[in-house]
Amino acid sequence: MDEKQALSAFAALSQETRLRIVRLLVTAGPDGMPAGAIGEAMDGASSSRMSFHLSHLEQSGLVESRRDGRSIIYSASYPALSGLLEFLMRDCCQGHPAVCSPVVNKLVACCEPAKDATHA
Repeated sequence: MDEKQALSAFAALSQETRLRIVRLLVTAGPDGMPAGAIGEAMDGASSSRMSFHLSHLEQSGLVESRRDGRSIIYSASYPALSGLLEFLMRDCCQGHPAVCSPVVNKLVACCEPAKDATHA
């Protein structure tokens, strides 16, 4: 992730509702959630308000959408979230990456969706 992408991601996350949406979608896992369910989880926010926030998150690359019948399903973009963490840690430990590697690896691993044991 480059600086421009990171700035876009941070700008998207700097708003309370959008941060809550990303955290909700991370918890939901790779299957994601329908837009209506996200709105309900955000205290019944209007569909126009949710559309605005979800669009902003999608443009920043932190959220992805797909159509499933008449529904739009949103999910966290784990590669983008992982890239954001890597961007933050890139210059860690002032040029001694061996010191930071365990920390970076744990942070990046936490952004990878859990694999379903039945599909392993």
